Amino acid sequence: MPVQIDPIETDRISVQRAKKSASRPKKSLGVSPRVLSFTAIAAAIVLWFVVTTLGWVDPQFFPSPQSVWSAFINILQNGYKGQSLIAHIGSSMRRLLLAFVMSFSLAVPLGLASGYFKPVQAVLDPFIEFYRPLPPLAYYTLIVIWLGIDDESKVALLFLAGFAPLYIAMVAGVRRVPRDRINAALSLGSSQWQVFTQVVFPSCLPELFTGLRTALGFMYTTLVAAEMVAARSGIGWMVLDASKFLRSDIIFVGILIMGVIAIAIDLGLRWLQNYYLPWVGRE
Repeated sequence: MPVQIDPIETDRISVQRAKKSASRPKKSLGVSPRVLSFTAIAAAIVLWFVVTTLGWVDPQFFPSPQSVWSAFINILQNGYKGQSLIAHIGSSMRRLLLAFVMSFSLAVPLGLASGYFKPVQAVLDPFIEFYRPLPPLAYYTLIVIWLGIDDESKVALLFLAGFAPLYIAMVAGVRRVPRDRINAALSLGSSQWQVFTQVVFPSCLPELFTGLRTALGFMYTTLVAAEMVAARSGIGWMVLDASKFLRSDIIFVGILIMGVIAIAIDLGLRWLQNYYLPWVGRE
């Protein structure tokens, strides 16, 4: 007896298979992305080794991997200019953390308020749009005059670097909330405060994580500038101090440490986003 095939059921199964196939991570030529990433890194290190070993560049300006590793071990064991490597990293991270907490505490609520209430945005936007495109060093000297040469001025510079992108991300997040979602909550008897805290803010969480990653990136790139004036510790200061003596090996050590820390911070934020917002990017 012939088997009856339901065309509707067949279409449903085909759609489910297509969704599963689309949700699977794509592989290039059967090789996982991680393998490709590690291969690219290994190739770059090998190329670096070959270029410096064959003497194609002056080692004073482009040190070999061996000299960079030796400088790292030396700093790890003996420190740099009277302080350990951990102390330098701790100084930079303390400044970055303080500035991040300040920018998060102010930019998120102000961005939410500006996106939800147009009068608030009308008051804040002119000031933020004025200073946002300015290079940090353009107003850093003024901050030093106001706050002195200690950590207060450095934290303030990092705060300003991170405030604008986080604020703008939150305003954009509120603007993207569907109006129907807000009207539905209001029609069910929710107050404006309940709509703001239980509808608008949760809907802005994807933009919040994007803003956090962007803000931390700007703050991290400003870290060297923040440690230029009257600093005696920090990874950025170590790189700048080594440049005065043409210690390119120490400069490479500082840059590599800063890069590794930046990748670790970004991976942490991406993990938090995937953990708390697993649907982002999979709609």
